Amino acid sequence: MPRRSKWMHLLAGIVAGVTLGVFLILCLRTSSRSVETCPVAAKTYVAPDPLVLIDLKPDENIQNSNRTLVFVGVMTAEQYLTTRARAVYETWAQDLPGRLAFFSSEVSRAPGLPLVSLRNVDDSYPPQKKSFMMLLYMYENYGDKFEWFMRADDDVYVRGDKLGRFLRSVDSRKPQFIGQAGRGTNSERDALALDYNENFCMGGPGVLMSRETLRRVAPHVKYCLKHLYTTHEDVEIGRCVAKFAGVSCTWSYDMQTILHHNSSGAAAYTGRLKKREIHRAITLHPVKDHRQMYRLHTYFKNLHIQSLREQSLDLHRDIASSVRELGVKMDQVSDYELEPGVPLFPAKTGEPGYLGNNRILGAPVDFNRFKADNPEDIVPFDFISKSIYSISHSNPKRRIETPLKEAIDDIIREVMEIINGPSRQRGRVIDFNELLYGYVRLQPLHGVDTVLDLLLHYRRYRGRKMTAAVRRHAYLQQTFAATEIRELPMGEPPPAEDPRVLERLDLDGRNSRHEYEDLEDTERDSPSSLLDRIKVREAFQNGLSHLRNGLPKILKWTDDFEYPIYDRRIHFILPLMGRAEIFHRFMRNYEDIVLRSDETVSLIVVLYMDSKKPLDYENSEALITTYKDRYGKDIRLVSMGSRTFSRGAALSAGLELIDDDQLAFFVDVDMMFNHVSLRRIRINTIKYHQVYFPIVFSEYNPEVVYGDDYNKFKGETLVMKSDLGKYVAKDDQLTAAQLADLKYSKQITDDFGYFRQYGFGILGIYKCDFMRVGGFDLNIKGWGLEDVQLFETLIKSNLTVFRIADDTLVHIFHSVDCDKNLEKSQFLMCLGTKASTYGSDKHMYYYMLNHPELLWPRDEKGAS
Repeated sequence: MPRRSKWMHLLAGIVAGVTLGVFLILCLRTSSRSVETCPVAAKTYVAPDPLVLIDLKPDENIQNSNRTLVFVGVMTAEQYLTTRARAVYETWAQDLPGRLAFFSSEVSRAPGLPLVSLRNVDDSYPPQKKSFMMLLYMYENYGDKFEWFMRADDDVYVRGDKLGRFLRSVDSRKPQFIGQAGRGTNSERDALALDYNENFCMGGPGVLMSRETLRRVAPHVKYCLKHLYTTHEDVEIGRCVAKFAGVSCTWSYDMQTILHHNSSGAAAYTGRLKKREIHRAITLHPVKDHRQMYRLHTYFKNLHIQSLREQSLDLHRDIASSVRELGVKMDQVSDYELEPGVPLFPAKTGEPGYLGNNRILGAPVDFNRFKADNPEDIVPFDFISKSIYSISHSNPKRRIETPLKEAIDDIIREVMEIINGPSRQRGRVIDFNELLYGYVRLQPLHGVDTVLDLLLHYRRYRGRKMTAAVRRHAYLQQTFAATEIRELPMGEPPPAEDPRVLERLDLDGRNSRHEYEDLEDTERDSPSSLLDRIKVREAFQNGLSHLRNGLPKILKWTDDFEYPIYDRRIHFILPLMGRAEIFHRFMRNYEDIVLRSDETVSLIVVLYMDSKKPLDYENSEALITTYKDRYGKDIRLVSMGSRTFSRGAALSAGLELIDDDQLAFFVDVDMMFNHVSLRRIRINTIKYHQVYFPIVFSEYNPEVVYGDDYNKFKGETLVMKSDLGKYVAKDDQLTAAQLADLKYSKQITDDFGYFRQYGFGILGIYKCDFMRVGGFDLNIKGWGLEDVQLFETLIKSNLTVFRIADDTLVHIFHSVDCDKNLEKSQFLMCLGTKASTYGSDKHMYYYMLNHPELLWPRDEKGAS
């Protein structure tokens, strides 16, 4: 008996364990977020009202609303709700001529998104059940509200404006099943079980159904789910539509163009977007990286802006032509009134709603409308073929530069779009074949004139079919608008950040500060002191607050008080290793411009020891002490010792000494500057909005600039002219600041130097903006490259990068020694800088012609 009782207890325990296990398996659902018990989840989650979900009013329908043309159902999964789905909702979903909702698994939740969590549906792939149940939900809740219904994935981009124009051209009262038709590969056709006349609409680029098609198919969804032949949900939907709606996917070659699928996978649409297939498409698939969705959206928004500008130009020209017929003079058009009190242009220059200068924008397209007053003002055309030929360039025959090539490609694409605009009505297509030749000229004050000789391919597919090669000339003119002055925000609050980004950056509610582990033992002034620890600073600030409240009103200062822009303090940060003599020259410049004036500028020198010249370290320290003692102004030293030189680490160390809201200027010891330079730094650097990358003027080697071999033929007399001489005669009329500016100015001509447009080392930026983009890559050691990477980072950020040639910032020539131990990219960059700073093309031509033996070396017998 005891043994039997023992076995009975064991059996009861096994049954109880199995029962409990089954219960836990059924009631515990695992998601990517947490573990939830299904009974509680079912009770707490209430499905939203279908109309409220998509912001549709109960009485809104296709007869009384322009946003009921199409309903788009986007299939997604829980893991993509915060990335792809969010990107879709914030981009193209806002431009739809209809409404949109996302469809995902039963456990999916996404506050802020119109999400339908389909009952008894999971996120398994292939999403057959999800796709069919989405169609059923559409029909039951929106079947009589919309004309069209679209099935889409979360990695497709839809151009709402083009989709609307396309759908309005098709009869939605008939059963329509529109998509990119497919029959599978040869190896798949038997497995897909399709008859010879059957096909399906491929799901990736999107599938469109008319309301009538959905009405016929939706009641049979459960039947179709029970009779699946394959695992491909788009094939099974096509089979279901063919069986119950009696229509197949549209057999149309155009569908491959307007519902575009890019077969390059994850790399799709990550490159250049100025392509014919992208411009012609209604949908683009796949966009695997959700960040590219925002890039595509911005690009198409810019295209829309360009189209609006073109329409504005056409209207301006129509207005100009009309008032010309009325006998109104061009200088009176802006004040012309259609009738008393009704001006033609209500808003004037500078006012909101100003439509532009009609005298410029309304000018007719004419290559001769701008006539030169003298022969020197004539702008010649450049000839374009396989190369570009120009008389105004130092290299008369050269390859077509990338910007010009892109501009020509854009022109040809737009011309072909204009030509093929009425192609459907006329039953013909004209394709671009080749650019035979062309002419282009840029008039900086007026615009760009272009003449192109195009070889085209003409195909007529309606009536008598024919194909022929044709040539056409295209005459195009791009007019520059009038110069407008726009006030820029100065010191406005920072742009709103994504809360999720801020949460990742700072879990404590503050922006996390960058820490540089390799700089921990750097000698510098400690920002934390005894006063901070015993809260003396806080008490002092409270005392100031009470003092302010007790002052007369006229003497009070406010919390939002800001110094005038021209008095804002600039913190020069100067990395230095060795080169004591050059540092002496820089400090003389700094003394004349800053120390002897009332300029609010501080200097932070980040000093490294040069093992080849150790005395330079001591001399530089002594020089800094001398100037601090003499003037008592803010000059600070950060000693980096014998560490490996890194410009990025040096600038980062200097930034640690200033506050987040202060302006920093990264400078080199070879730079020369004056008061105008400081003014431009303050004006062009805007906190939270803009950084300033000046294009500095770099001097050539003086031995080349003033050498006879480089500037004249043998026997000629060389006369050097100075543009600065016109100021010398008026020295007695100049102020001390103007004399200092004259002292630190150089001749800006092609013979003396060049603007270093590919140099990014000189930068004006607020520290808070520097920190927000992540700062320098501190893994880069030695010369160069860190500034290029920072420039590329800033370009990709939401800060404006302001670049302009600054003739007051001059890089004094010095010989460049490229360390062969540098990384290959840094070494090649160094060699390029060394070659470009030696002299100009003109200097090289003179030298080569004065030394023909370099071009035609003689052999041992003396023959060339």
